[in-house]
Amino acid sequence: MSLRNKVIAEFIGTAALLATVVGSGIMAVNLSQGNNGIALLANAAATAGILYVLISALAPISGAHFNPAVSLVMRACDELDNRELASYLVAQLLGAILGVLLAHAMFEQALIQPGIRIRTGTPQYLSEAVASFGLLMTILLAAKQKSTQIPALVASYIFAAYWFTSSTSFANPAVTIARALTQSFAGIRPEDVAGFIAAQLLGSGLAYLFFRFGFGFTSSSEGSSAR
Repeated sequence: MSLRNKVIAEFIGTAALLATVVGSGIMAVNLSQGNNGIALLANAAATAGILYVLISALAPISGAHFNPAVSLVMRACDELDNRELASYLVAQLLGAILGVLLAHAMFEQALIQPGIRIRTGTPQYLSEAVASFGLLMTILLAAKQKSTQIPALVASYIFAAYWFTSSTSFANPAVTIARALTQSFAGIRPEDVAGFIAAQLLGSGLAYLFFRFGFGFTSSSEGSSAR
C-alpha cells in the first residue's frame, strides 16, 4: 500500500472518529434532558461503534492508528519508518481538527469554540496514563497474537474506559488537541491539553516498555499492528 493511501486512510479515519465523538456528544446532551449519565453512555457507545467500523475498514490500508501515541509506539516497534511516522502524525492532527469542525457544522454551531470544560488535576492525569497504557497493551498483545478481533477489542476497551476513568479516556494526543476546539460535552480547556498529552505519552511509553521487557517481545507482530 502506498504512503499516500495510508495517509489518506489516517486522515479520513481520524476525522470520522472526531466527528463522531463530538457530534454524538452534542446529540446526547440535546436528547438526554440534563442526564449526564445517559449522555456519557450515548457518547461512549457511538465512539465504540465508529471505532469498530473504522478499524475494520481501514486497518488493511494504514493499520488504523488514528492516534499519535499508537503511531509512536509502532515506530518504536519498527512497524513504521520516520517518513511514515511524520506523515501519520500530520494526517491524524489535521483529520482530528476537521472532524470537530464537521461536527459543529452538522449541528449549526460556531466552527471554532475554544474549550471551557475543566479537565485537570492528578486524578485526571492518572486516568489518562492508565487509559493510554491499557489501550496500547490491548493493541500490542492482540497484534502479537495475530488476533482477528482487534476492532472489537479496541472498541470494547474504549467503551469501558469512558466509564472507569475520571477523564473519560481521551487516550489520544490528536483527539485531545482537537477537543480543545469545542465547548460541547466532549470538550477540554486548551490550558488542560498539555497535561493530558504528557500523561497519554507516559502511559503509552510504559505500555511499550512493559510489552517489550515484561513479556520479552521485540515487536507487535510480523507485520503491521493491525494489517
